[in-house]
Amino acid sequence: MNKSTPARDIFPKFKCKKMFQHLNIILLSLSIAISSCSHQAGRNTISVNATPLIILDTDIGGCTDDVFAIEMLYEYQRRNACQLLGIIVDREGEDNAACIDVFNNYFGYPDTPIGLERNGIDSPKVFTDYRYLLHLTDTTGAPLFPCTISDYSTLSDGWQLYRQLLAAQPDHSVTVCAIGFLTSLAHLLESTPDSISPLNGIELVQQKVKCLYIMAGCFTSQDVKEYNLAQGFAFAETVFRLWPNDVDIVFSPIEVGNQVHYTKEQVLNDISWTDIHPVKQIYLKRHPIINVRMWDPMVIINAVEGDDLFQLSSRGTVSLTPDGVTLFYPSANGNCRYQLPGNDKWAKQMSQKIRTANQRH
Repeated sequence: MNKSTPARDIFPKFKCKKMFQHLNIILLSLSIAISSCSHQAGRNTISVNATPLIILDTDIGGCTDDVFAIEMLYEYQRRNACQLLGIIVDREGEDNAACIDVFNNYFGYPDTPIGLERNGIDSPKVFTDYRYLLHLTDTTGAPLFPCTISDYSTLSDGWQLYRQLLAAQPDHSVTVCAIGFLTSLAHLLESTPDSISPLNGIELVQQKVKCLYIMAGCFTSQDVKEYNLAQGFAFAETVFRLWPNDVDIVFSPIEVGNQVHYTKEQVLNDISWTDIHPVKQIYLKRHPIINVRMWDPMVIINAVEGDDLFQLSSRGTVSLTPDGVTLFYPSANGNCRYQLPGNDKWAKQMSQKIRTANQRH
């Protein structure tokens, strides 16, 4: 596709502290809201929706925390706490899109649109392969987990589905939850006007997105190269460089999800009411990283339930070094915030919220 030239007035000029000049640090200046991703007076006015409108962007097929994040969105939607507009699969491969189709069908939302990344990261690491779910059958030979889509080659590219979904929504109304790679978001920001919208990608995000919640980064150590950013640095750099500076971002760094546990024993106990459950089959038939930390669900909880459940940093700017390290600089004019680790009581509360989606039957 043709890509647009970055709009020079959209993004502030980069600033570097002297000690980091040799790293070619790219500064992202983003302004932060006082309340949950709301704009201050003098900035764009946001249409407040009682029910958050969510686009999920996931690298499903990495760790099982993606699966629990998706389950939580279905559960929130069932309770009318959010509306899931669509799911972007930012990991290449039609089988990965088919896994989302499995979950959409199983949890009762077969019409949820799916977009698929086709120009992303070459063969990223797979920690737990879910794709075998597509081949499980019952005693009659029928698929254990039926799908709706017969030909995944007909799916829109991820960036195209972004454009379709955003263009159809009111201004400043959409919350993006990015819990994987930034491949499709990068392509969206680089996209040019088309039959979907007369706006380029930057303008479309600026007009339609209320807030980006993103599982990325580490702010307690400058030695940690967070996986989602480091795996596809070029895509992350594009998003950091082109994201409009008047659209909020809330980071959920790895040190927050590290605190929240959901053990294999708890998973199997919570889904003891049936064997025909995709998550249970993952834990029975495959050997996922045991007791994986719940990084991705922290994005979903914050996006749907708001800031009151979290301690957040001050306003600031975030910089991304060439090896994927995130650095934070307090700034009154920034629109970045990041979640801070909580105490043990908070971690147990978050864990229980995640478990609730599996305990329902």
